[in-house]
Amino acid sequence: MSESVTSSGKTPVDFWFDPSCPWAWMTSRWVLEVEKVRDIEVRWHLMSLAVLNEDKLDELPDEYREFLSTKAWAPVRVVAAAWQKHGADVLGPLYTALGTRIHNGGEGPTREAIEGALADAGLPADLIEYADQEDFEFDAELRASHKEGIDKVGQDVGTPVIAVPGSDGEQIAFFGPVVTPAPQGEEAARLWDGTLAVASVPGFYEIKRSRSKGPDFSNL
Repeated sequence: MSESVTSSGKTPVDFWFDPSCPWAWMTSRWVLEVEKVRDIEVRWHLMSLAVLNEDKLDELPDEYREFLSTKAWAPVRVVAAAWQKHGADVLGPLYTALGTRIHNGGEGPTREAIEGALADAGLPADLIEYADQEDFEFDAELRASHKEGIDKVGQDVGTPVIAVPGSDGEQIAFFGPVVTPAPQGEEAARLWDGTLAVASVPGFYEIKRSRSKGPDFSNL
């Protein structure tokens, strides 16, 4: 994934997401907006907050631990199964269908939301059977995709992870940016340009401010 251009001549942007994460959803809508105003091509990859946190559940608040132990697995398993059975091209449309229902529609990562998203994306309904498959058939592929993304930024962050080619041919990878609402038009482009600028500095570590506002889905 270190190539500097895609087959279409655009800059590849590799984006790792967990479909249950509202912040990753907001960032993904921003990146798609950037795709309209910058010469980039987004390539979608799967990661999992459940995998990321499975060894530290005892350290987490009860509500988050319950979410990761139960609800977070179903969407990730279904997306992984769809990817393995129908190819990487289904990842973007299925993520959009899931996020629209889970986040914008307020349905949450329920079985009904996943079933509806499969239909919206034109995928076979029987993929829902993977949601509750504890001995998951594609567990190795899911974990490999997760590891590929998280190894680029470290275990102390979450989703999304974004990677782009740097000037030396090596990828520049970062977590986030966390943003709400998702910027549109030239505002989206400015945030993209600024994010790449700071991420490309070898010594750059973190920039952060405290905010109490949650994700805003009103303009999506």
